[in-house]
Amino acid sequence: MTERADGVKKAELSRDVIFQILSNQRRRYALHYLRRNEGPAEIGDLATQIAAWENDVTVEDVTSQQRKRVYNTLQQAHLPKLDETGFIDYEPARGEVTLTDRAKPLNTYLEIIPDNNLPWSEYYFVLGCISLTLLTGAWFNAGPLGHIPGIGWAVGLAALVTISGGAHMYYYRNLRLGHSEVPEEK
Repeated sequence: MTERADGVKKAELSRDVIFQILSNQRRRYALHYLRRNEGPAEIGDLATQIAAWENDVTVEDVTSQQRKRVYNTLQQAHLPKLDETGFIDYEPARGEVTLTDRAKPLNTYLEIIPDNNLPWSEYYFVLGCISLTLLTGAWFNAGPLGHIPGIGWAVGLAALVTISGGAHMYYYRNLRLGHSEVPEEK
């Protein structure tokens, strides 16, 4: 157990604790909402948005029954559990929830990878194999590959790796939980 500045003890975070916390969709939705909105959130607003996501409706179309059901479980179970781990600061008296810096490592566990996606490690492996093949062809003056000067190959391959890295960074940032309007769930 670690102790916050206000004297409240927080549980140590093992992978088992993190997986247990993230095993619940409402808690993942709450983290997504808080990450997306940056700053304190009212429990009522949080409950309304989660109800909208769960029922696949707009916030305006959420019924009072749907909102109440989510609000009650957030207040009684999910927010206290997230507060206990230190991922959020939950102030029940004020009805306010704030994401903490302790939730940042959750990005590793919450990264969303689409089913039809080529993993980046495989992409870079294929990129390396193609580059080696082209360079081998240039080394042995195979066809038009031998007519490209060495600096041309260096600039071309450096540009290819730089563009690939930039695309990877852009793509990765857009897959993290809290960076899209609606959280992805499989």
